[in-house]
Formats: sequence, structure tokens, C-alpha cells
Amino acid sequence: MSDAAEPDEPTGDDAETERERIRERKRRELEARLGDGDAPERAAGTDTVDDDGATTPSEPIHVNGPDDLRRAVDDHDVVLVDCYADWCGPCQMMEPAIEALAAETDAAVAKVDVDANQAVAQQLGARSIPTLVLYADGEAVDRFVGAQDRATLEAAIDEHAA
Repeated sequence: MSDAAEPDEPTGDDAETERERIRERKRRELEARLGDGDAPERAAGTDTVDDDGATTPSEPIHVNGPDDLRRAVDDHDVVLVDCYADWCGPCQMMEPAIEALAAETDAAVAKVDVDANQAVAQQLGARSIPTLVLYADGEAVDRFVGAQDRATLEAAIDEHAA
């Protein structure tokens, strides 16, 4: 067996460029499949006030410990907790949908970096990523493991936001 590259195989920088093109194509395909093409219902960067007078943030809340998680769940009627890692491809591909859900739904979205917050990830039972846990009225009511499409998450939020 020879160490020489096959004539059709890219080498060195060419191989890295090819991998980046493939990653980008796959990212676009998954983003299209996750369906984040709807028009926003509210302007980005603006919070909404629900029927009880509580403010729902339009951007994700970054959780940096168990107290932050408890505060987010206690302060909001419906909270979607996204357990992710920066190096996780499916997590990166879900990012636009997660941000759109924060901006366009009545749920607060909390993000937990599992590398930086291992205790919180363990508390949430996140054994693989992405893991999303939906809280309603302070209780975990739904769990999603793996990449999910936006419509699935939005339907779960709508079901518990009423």
C-alpha cells in the first residue's frame, strides 16, 4: 500500500478547502431543512410582555450555572433550554432556528454550553448534544435529543404557551 495520494484526491490545503466547501454545503442544507425562512413576528432585539406582565427576552439567555438556570425557569412561563457545544456541528446548524425561536415565540430560550457548565448539563440529563428541554410553569414537560426542525420546537412551545 502506497502513501502517495490518489490522483483525484485533494492534498494539503486543497483537501482543507474541499472539506470547508462540503461543510458549508451541508450546513446550508440543514438550515434549509430546519426551516428558518419565516418572517419574524417581532423585531429582533425587542422583548415581549406576556399576559401576566412578565417580559420574555428576544435573545437567548446564556446560563452560567445552576442558579442562572433556576432563575430563567422561575422567571418565565415557558423556557426552551438548549444544551450545546461550540464544536458540535448539529448544534451550530440549529443555531439560526434557536435564535429565531427566541425572537419570535413567547418562550424564553436559555443556552447551556455543556463544556463550560458540566454540572448544569448533568442536572438536565444531557448525555448527548444537542439536547433541548422545554419547561412550562417551572416543570420539564418535553425533551428533544439531536437536531430538531424549527416547526417541531415551535409546536411544542405553542402547546405549552397557551
